[in-house]
Amino acid sequence: MLTTAIFPSRYVQGAHALSALGEEARRFGERALVIEDGLVAETLGGEIADALKQAVEAVFEVFGGECCDSEIARLEQVAEANGAQCIVGIGGGKTLDTAKAVAHYAKVPVVIVPTLASTDAPCSALAVIYTDEGEFERYLVLPKNPDAVIVDTAVIARAPARFLSSGMGDALSTWFEAEGCRISRAGNMTGRPGPMTANALARLCFDTLMEYGPLSLRAVEAGAVTPALERIVEANTLLSGLGFESGGLGACHAIHNGLTVLPQTHMFWHGEKVTIGVLAALFITDQPPEMVDRVFGFCEAVNLPTTLAQIGLADVSDEDLMKVAEAACAKGETIHNEPHEISPEVVLSALKTADAEGRRRREAAREGKPSASAESSRWHLMVA
Repeated sequence: MLTTAIFPSRYVQGAHALSALGEEARRFGERALVIEDGLVAETLGGEIADALKQAVEAVFEVFGGECCDSEIARLEQVAEANGAQCIVGIGGGKTLDTAKAVAHYAKVPVVIVPTLASTDAPCSALAVIYTDEGEFERYLVLPKNPDAVIVDTAVIARAPARFLSSGMGDALSTWFEAEGCRISRAGNMTGRPGPMTANALARLCFDTLMEYGPLSLRAVEAGAVTPALERIVEANTLLSGLGFESGGLGACHAIHNGLTVLPQTHMFWHGEKVTIGVLAALFITDQPPEMVDRVFGFCEAVNLPTTLAQIGLADVSDEDLMKVAEAACAKGETIHNEPHEISPEVVLSALKTADAEGRRRREAAREGKPSASAESSRWHLMVA
């Protein structure tokens, strides 16, 4: 049996890593199209220009806000008109996915510079394409990973802590999904099963989150770069990227995709919706009570949502939740990689159960009571 793993060509991380941008971009040519989101242009524009000016001739373009076909086509035309020999993407996940897609269609290398540790998008050979309105449309699987990824932790430390939390939510799915794919021998993003390396990296991602997640939030709240923050940035960005891409995807991301059919969720971050997918998947995959307690407790400790209300679905109907479940179970969705019974009814039950557990725990916390064990919670949910 063949197994396959894929990786970015170069990964650079640390405080003030942005100073290496010109050196890295120059390896691919003399002219670069820099795609940056609006906030990046306002806050880091001068620093980025200084990092590039001695190395490459750069054209700057502000990202339109959605990783959709129309925006990709617009930026591809800008790249062609300016003779860009490489694309530099700077910003959040959608900006980076757009830069990867533009580079793919323009047939030039891409340098990725995340300003947030909010998703595992930077390292992957994957772009998530949405409609112009923000609804998930498809995955664009690219023939190669980014040519360079530069992660400046001093920049990330200045971002609101919510972004780092969201990245931990995305990374939290990595081991659960890779483990499901390992058991079922499902293909990863290459179509082949991943090697043991991918599963080991996915597990390291999970263990790092559990150990350093809360401490990393304290660092970001102080605007400081600490070893804990460096570890979590690496987990969110590199370990999660390698783990999902070479280990495989499963129920967590499929449920995220399903949630995007409800417009109420669009204002919430990718990792926050993936977290709801993780919590539902705990029940789909029949995780032991100790793991259920551990994962819910982790989410509470790092300010991730544990109820549907926290992603805009306080009064969601069973009818709308079934739309989510049906989309999560659509033909070709990654939920079918799981070695468990899968149907819209199973997903609907898991979403409702995870929400009930989250609400129960929040109510216990408000009343100053210790959370009951997951075992007793399961029994309560079964008989309620």
